[in-house]
Amino acid sequence: MTKVPIIVSVPHAGLEIPDELREVNLLTAQEIAADGDVGAAEIYGPLEGLVRGFLSTRTARAFVDVGRPPSDLGRDGVIKTHTCWGVPIYESPLAPLLTGALIEKYHAPYHERLDVGAATAIAGVDCHTMAALGPPVGPDPGSRRPRICLSHRDGASCPQELFDVFASALSESFGVEVATNTPFKGGYITQRRPGGIPWIQLELSREEWISYGEKTAAVAKALEAAFC
Repeated sequence: MTKVPIIVSVPHAGLEIPDELREVNLLTAQEIAADGDVGAAEIYGPLEGLVRGFLSTRTARAFVDVGRPPSDLGRDGVIKTHTCWGVPIYESPLAPLLTGALIEKYHAPYHERLDVGAATAIAGVDCHTMAALGPPVGPDPGSRRPRICLSHRDGASCPQELFDVFASALSESFGVEVATNTPFKGGYITQRRPGGIPWIQLELSREEWISYGEKTAAVAKALEAAFC
């Protein structure tokens, strides 16, 4: 089978607690999952055999967010103090030395592998799931979100023609309208553009209008239609 010549990034599918943080973590398993991209592993994981490059992470977003720049040390930054729902992760802030070590061990290797994988791809798709209603730290707190949001930083991370082709393919395969650059415009990975290739961010609502398997099949169909 000829693989779709793109790289897929799934940065928020992980659920694991780094060993360095087990004794200081306050979150329950349910709170860790709720802060990440629920369903991302189930939806996007089966695409690994379809595409030329595929990268995900086992570490939970609540502890090390590879979708944030390493310089972002704010509340919802690369090493967070609270979940996206406002739940404290630790009793007190982590020491700067530990923060730096976590970034070096978990964040940097993800981006190094993205650069390597992107070298043989024609484009990259950064894949996420989003809460049906915007969380407190989102750009749209409490607002109902679309079923699909596709973003390219208003044209900065991908040529408009390629973006429009993928948006049209998604709309056809899912049978729903695709919102563009709202509520998201694209995160750090689309900003950094690993490999210098075009990057598009895909967000699927966690609303259960169809099953995970149906979402996988629809994304796969759209990828083949847009990039082959």
